[in-house]
Amino acid sequence: MMDDGDAAMVARVRGGDTDAYRTLVERYSANLFHLAYRMMGNEQDAEDVVQESFLRAFRQLKQFESRANFGTWIHRIAVNCSLDLLRKRQRQAGRTESLSAQPDDEIHALPSEGPSPERLLVNAETREQVNLALNQLTALERAAFVLRHFEEKSIAEISASLGVSGNAAKQSIFRAVAKLRVVLEPMVNSTP
Repeated sequence: MMDDGDAAMVARVRGGDTDAYRTLVERYSANLFHLAYRMMGNEQDAEDVVQESFLRAFRQLKQFESRANFGTWIHRIAVNCSLDLLRKRQRQAGRTESLSAQPDDEIHALPSEGPSPERLLVNAETREQVNLALNQLTALERAAFVLRHFEEKSIAEISASLGVSGNAAKQSIFRAVAKLRVVLEPMVNSTP
């Protein structure tokens, strides 16, 4: 069931109150940005995804069922927008090139005992390798992996967000983990 505050805001928006939609945007934009940033790997693309998500939601608000949860609905729209942009980038870049993520965008510095130059170099190399590995995943694999391991979503939530069966969600996560292991294994085995 939808939150009473959300239900009231949706009703007001349907009645023509644009300030009510602004309230929904403010309420959900930080969570959507966090999700989009993890899926896209950079701030600019994440901002684009959030903007496109709210635009699509506004256009489709008449089809929204009030008994549903607005937060879940807008989350799914953001996942779909992220997938669309990832697929577009993969088509543009081809399978062999990077998806344009910057090495520092996706994974923050690993914890260290001190800021030694050696440790900083290892951290930078690790971030770069993880980003390269993530960029080798398909859009569906990357989305499923991010939702499971960064957003900590259940298989049921992932399958609902991606519009796939539970088994397809599990398989996407499994394939993503397997690909990441292969790509990152040399780095793990080379560290003392």
